[in-house]
Amino acid sequence: MEDLTEKQAAELQARLTVLRDELTALLASTLESTRPISLDEPIGRLTRMDAMQQQSMSTANRQQTDLRLRQVEQALGLARRGDYGLCRRCEDPIGYARLSARPESPYCLTCQDEIDRKTQR
Repeated sequence: MEDLTEKQAAELQARLTVLRDELTALLASTLESTRPISLDEPIGRLTRMDAMQQQSMSTANRQQTDLRLRQVEQALGLARRGDYGLCRRCEDPIGYARLSARPESPYCLTCQDEIDRKTQR
């Protein structure tokens, strides 16, 4: 893999900044959906169960969004230090195609495949 050009790095950093803002706004807009379901509300048992299931799904989605936001912030920090685009495991360049698809990617495809295989066992 080749290192990113200055133009590619600038484009990806701009995309990371936009993505950070979008994820932050999404977390703010979904905060209400994760609040505990009040047992005192006069709703039926099935409606309460539906609300609890919806709350559980919202919480899981928020956790994934929060994780991605942290990865974006780490990538932006690496960009400020001039280390963006290098695999955190093997330190090889990640590659523009992968970063274009997921600009916060901390690992090259080879390392990510190895990590995925180990976690699936």
